[in-house]
Amino acid sequence: GGHDCDLHGATLMAIVTFYEKPGCRGNLRQKALLAAAGHIVEARNLQTEPWSAEGLLAFLEKLPISEWFNRSAPAIKSGELVPENLAFEHALWLLLDDPLLIRRPLLVVGDQRRVGFDAVAIDDWIGLNGVALPEGNLEACMHPEEEGSHGRCNAH
Repeated sequence: GGHDCDLHGATLMAIVTFYEKPGCRGNLRQKALLAAAGHIVEARNLQTEPWSAEGLLAFLEKLPISEWFNRSAPAIKSGELVPENLAFEHALWLLLDDPLLIRRPLLVVGDQRRVGFDAVAIDDWIGLNGVALPEGNLEACMHPEEEGSHGRCNAH
């Protein structure tokens, strides 16, 4: 006994609130990975969540505006929206207006929040407990153009 509250134990199970776009295959793979590592995933719908500016900024405030956005959103792929050119308030307003523009997933564990799915960073954060990581970028569904033929959702 006595070691139950050691936060650095690799076997710690986390309850992860996972804001996703239901049906996104990238999010499915990410959830499967978290579950395989022994964590409990509570999925929420990013699209229907009643976001407030404060609620969203709790995730985004530490990131540059260019990293707030889902790069696969049609408006961004078409060049209609260029996140690098957006002012802070305008960017936030766009995300509140259309949550599908938000980079996915949004993750909450305790009072900590993360944006996107960087497996190495998540392993450092809550531990993936030696689960074999799939090859390639786990946000691959969002960045197919950077992945060549490997990371596409329909490669399998």
